[in-house]
Amino acid sequence: MIFQGKAIQVKQLEDGIAELCFDLEGESVNKFNELTLKELKQCVETLSSKDDIKGLIVSSGKDVFIVGADIMEFSTMFTAPEEIIVEAICGFNDIFNGVEDLPFPTVCEINGIALGGGLEMGLACDYRVMSSTANIGLPEVKLGINPGYGGTVRMPRLIGIDNAVEWVCTGNNFKAPAALAAGTVDAVVEPDQLRAATLDLLKDVIAGKFDYQARREEKKSPVKLNDMERMMAFITCKAVVAGQAGPNMPAPITAVKSMEKNAGLSRDEAIKVEAKYFARLAKTSVSEALVGLFLNEQDLSKRGKAYAKQANEVGTAAVLGAGIMGGGIAYQSASKGIPIHMKDIADAGLQQGMGEAAKLLSKRVDRGRMSSQKMAGVLNSIHATLDYNRFDEVDFVVEAVVENPKVKKAVLAECEGKISDKAILASNTSTISITSLAEDLKRPENFCGMHFFNPVHKMPLVEVIRGEKSSDAAIATTVNYARRIGKTPIVVNDCPGFYVNRVLFPYFAGFDMLIRDGADYQQVDRVMEKFGWPMGPAYLLDVVGIDTAKHAADVMAEGFPDRMKPDYKGPSEVMFEVDRYGQKNGKGFYLYQEDKKGRPQKVVDPETDKLLAQVAGASTSFSDEEIIARMMVPMCIEVVRCLEEGIVDSACDADMGLIMGLGFPLFRGGPLRYMDSLGAAAFCEMASKYQDLGKLYQPTEKLLQMAKDNGRFFN
Repeated sequence: MIFQGKAIQVKQLEDGIAELCFDLEGESVNKFNELTLKELKQCVETLSSKDDIKGLIVSSGKDVFIVGADIMEFSTMFTAPEEIIVEAICGFNDIFNGVEDLPFPTVCEINGIALGGGLEMGLACDYRVMSSTANIGLPEVKLGINPGYGGTVRMPRLIGIDNAVEWVCTGNNFKAPAALAAGTVDAVVEPDQLRAATLDLLKDVIAGKFDYQARREEKKSPVKLNDMERMMAFITCKAVVAGQAGPNMPAPITAVKSMEKNAGLSRDEAIKVEAKYFARLAKTSVSEALVGLFLNEQDLSKRGKAYAKQANEVGTAAVLGAGIMGGGIAYQSASKGIPIHMKDIADAGLQQGMGEAAKLLSKRVDRGRMSSQKMAGVLNSIHATLDYNRFDEVDFVVEAVVENPKVKKAVLAECEGKISDKAILASNTSTISITSLAEDLKRPENFCGMHFFNPVHKMPLVEVIRGEKSSDAAIATTVNYARRIGKTPIVVNDCPGFYVNRVLFPYFAGFDMLIRDGADYQQVDRVMEKFGWPMGPAYLLDVVGIDTAKHAADVMAEGFPDRMKPDYKGPSEVMFEVDRYGQKNGKGFYLYQEDKKGRPQKVVDPETDKLLAQVAGASTSFSDEEIIARMMVPMCIEVVRCLEEGIVDSACDADMGLIMGLGFPLFRGGPLRYMDSLGAAAFCEMASKYQDLGKLYQPTEKLLQMAKDNGRFFN
């Protein structure tokens, strides 16, 4: 054994070949934490001094290669001044440069996932052999930063500027065929042939069949293009990347600028450029938000796995109520390998539900993501039925009938009598109290809420709602079923609107009051889309359905009359009264016309202004800042109320719920992280300007205390 550490081992193989194996003690994956980097530096120093080694294999002792840097450790460095970050990044790169400069050839054996620093480790080696089942990529831009271990330097020298820009600036993972085609790896083999192929390649290099020194020199030299060629390549790339990334995500375009500036330099000078751009991005609020989002995702995943240990096994599921929603749930379950019964009271409903599932599956076939045979198998695992035949075999039932408490109660009670005593029953309701729906059930402990968002196949969030009598097993099983069918669940406690809808309607109330006070609805939409929302409030109301929004608003008004029961007539009510329901019937705040692909496209309707004149005051000019404040303050305060009342368990759940359920701007990290970025004191000062608009704009006592104490929701 040449080196034995807690993260890396180096041992001698045959014929003068050594193996450096990453195998981080106590972890299921390898990652670049402080320990791993320290040991890698020691390994490089040891290997550089040995004269009996002819070549080195770099491998992993785990199912993955290296998943990247330990973001928990890495992100703490971001609080340091820029010059300290630059110094640290350059220090890390000295280690990777040391690997690249070893006095013998190196071949990296990529057996599984190699992301970020994991791939950059591979790039520091002379050659890379990849398993056909592995995935590799540089996802740093999704954290608001750039690669920091030489990715922007080695990639363009290895695979060319255009390919490097695609790999670095999209942050995507790439499968083996794409990696081989780009030139990121030198060979792809089946997993059982990986070690043999890696050894064969290294032996060929040692024998002089391949010139590793020439390969190494290419990576250490400027990009082989003249000044004009480089300029033209980067002009085109910057235009494309800027258009795709948009104005709120600076990392992709910064990565292009980093590559452009370092392309004409030697490796060591180019690394310094990369480090400076990395440090600049690490200090941005966008990076802080996106790193926080990543950590939130890790936290949710960890808690989801904990629920799985308490969950009942779900082998077969059922959905009550077909149609678009039921068909979407059936598709989601069946496509993830859980057979499902889909029950309705009419053939027409079943046909619509099966049609929805078939349509979604056909799209996957058309895009090459599923074979026709696989599609047939998934459809066959959806059992459409008009009765409860075989419902005694199911483990989990989702009720998805019309949003009417009397109908739901009747259906739930009927179904409870047809299923086993151990089966879990869940209601897909967006507004109706779970505790209320459980009143007539014999086994209320086996019942909870499971709120899917529409369209089911696109929206990642599921709210799992705990009623007063819902058991831990019911919650755990529902959470686990949601995870198994590809959704991200958050557990919330019962209240009107639960969490997402409860905090959405203060946002809509802010819109209503702006229109009442003379704002232009199109300007409000434009400003909030510029803020980062995927669509403005008027457009969102049209997509949700103004009739649906009217029903939910009535529920909120009854549940929270002190702040959500308006004393004025709002624009949504005007639209509702004249049957303008939005996209579903082609007219709402906007008109909707189908494009060539059959998708609804909004068109401004002059009639809207005439209708809004019934409730709007004299036209008033509002600044963008005023519009943002009047829209965001009530939503954020309601989020704080939900956190204080225990409707959501944590700030993580609060932020992730709105990001996944409503499309809250990713680069802002969520409503609570957005408030942290402003500062509690600044937020409360902003809210104080609009206190005369009512309780929706009045911070809670705890929030006011946070402002005095400079408190934060996230540390």
